[in-house]
Amino acid sequence: MAISAHPDDIEINCAGTLARFRERGDEVVMCNLCNGNLGHVVIMPEELRKIRNAESERSAALLGAEHLTMDVGDLKLYAESEEQRNKLADLIRYAKPDMIITHTPDDYMADHVATSKLVFAASFCASLPHYHLDERGVADVCPIFYMDNLGGFKFEPTEYVDITKQIELKMKMLECHESQMKWMREHDGIDFAETVKTFARMRGLQSGVTYAEGFVQMRGWGRMTTKRLLP
Repeated sequence: MAISAHPDDIEINCAGTLARFRERGDEVVMCNLCNGNLGHVVIMPEELRKIRNAESERSAALLGAEHLTMDVGDLKLYAESEEQRNKLADLIRYAKPDMIITHTPDDYMADHVATSKLVFAASFCASLPHYHLDERGVADVCPIFYMDNLGGFKFEPTEYVDITKQIELKMKMLECHESQMKWMREHDGIDFAETVKTFARMRGLQSGVTYAEGFVQMRGWGRMTTKRLLP
């Protein structure tokens, strides 16, 4: 289960790794907590909310993954919110993941940091049989892996995944987010796809392959295993 703040964060930071999971037969759930409604200058928030959800659905379909969302407005995500923690715990109980990929707790913007903290709390809450939620049953306390920060700032990977064969699928998934990619190309003069691919190339250079994604495992009691979980 990959849990991000915004609709395109997963594609930017770990879609190649998710593709490798799917190739080995794993089920993959892609979940964004915010709906991306503030991610445009011209398109109004309610319209953009619907557009970005549809873009996320298309991206997940390319991978053969399930898409979930908490549909929280951008910058309305709060780590201390019991309501949001419980909603996420419900989704984790539903998915029952073997592992979770999410943002690092010192990422560059508030929604990313809140997501990281909510994942940590909710994934434990989801394991408690007497913690009452809408979703019945429990999920195991599972390992958490932090995906890269955009640009790699304050992030030193301890594990790498070779995504050389998956890079084109990763880029196709990213291009599904047309409301973001098209706007940046036409109005900001930024080819963000090239930025993402260049960064994957840099992680590849660090790890001796053509393209890679980097991760750090959250270290904590009950979260560790002797097995390598990343593909």
